[in-house]
Amino acid sequence: MSFSLIPGLLLLGAFTGFCAGLLGVGGGMMMVPFLTLLFTALAFPHEAIVHMAIATSMATILFTSLSSVRAHHKRGMVRWKLVLALAPGILIGGMIGGGKVFAALKTSWLSLLFAVFVGFSAWQMLRNRKPAAHRQLPGTPGMLGAGGVIGFLSSLVGAGGGFVSVPFMTWCNVPIHNAVATSAALGFPIAVASVIGYVWSGLGQTGLPAGSLGYIYLPALAVIAVASVLTAPLGARTAHRMDVAQLKKVFACLLFSLSAYMMWKAWHAF
Repeated sequence: MSFSLIPGLLLLGAFTGFCAGLLGVGGGMMMVPFLTLLFTALAFPHEAIVHMAIATSMATILFTSLSSVRAHHKRGMVRWKLVLALAPGILIGGMIGGGKVFAALKTSWLSLLFAVFVGFSAWQMLRNRKPAAHRQLPGTPGMLGAGGVIGFLSSLVGAGGGFVSVPFMTWCNVPIHNAVATSAALGFPIAVASVIGYVWSGLGQTGLPAGSLGYIYLPALAVIAVASVLTAPLGARTAHRMDVAQLKKVFACLLFSLSAYMMWKAWHAF
């Protein structure tokens, strides 16, 4: 990787780390479109570009989630019982999605899947429909299933799970500030499970560029992780100063923009 790319990657890491702390999304949904552009410019194998962008993005969440959740935890906003209830399903779903399912999907379908789910999440958040007052989080089987869905979908699109877990928790009457903080904590088990799958499924692929570990491009990971770890706590502090309506609008508008880009990418890949 050229040294000329380092400033851009540092800026990308700083921005996505801030967003990870602000919105509890792990930064992945912001990072995938930009890494897709970068890997295209570096002339990586066409069929591996989106796979590597997603895998590298998810690997950075191993670092940003720890930095972000530490800041949220200091404010007492993380609901650790929810983290423990969702984590087993997340681990199972993440390893399944990040394994052979991820490798089997073509770039076009992977881009389309990313765009559809991110766009749907944005729409749900922007609708701002108040959940029924009596609705509560499900019991143990329901939380296991919800965790499995969050882990599976997150591993396919390279996100920390916030695009599913935040709407799910707010739908179950968890206040959005708690939902964002708890989603940040869920980013780590999602990343662990998914990264195991990406490495496993990518080791048998031929033609991947030097510096790759499975589908993960290690030079980009190292640079982005350094910057994102530093800015994630700043994003978390900012989130706690914003009111609920502002936070939801920022979340939704950002997701719509990323969905549109990846839809364009899918259109050109078909």
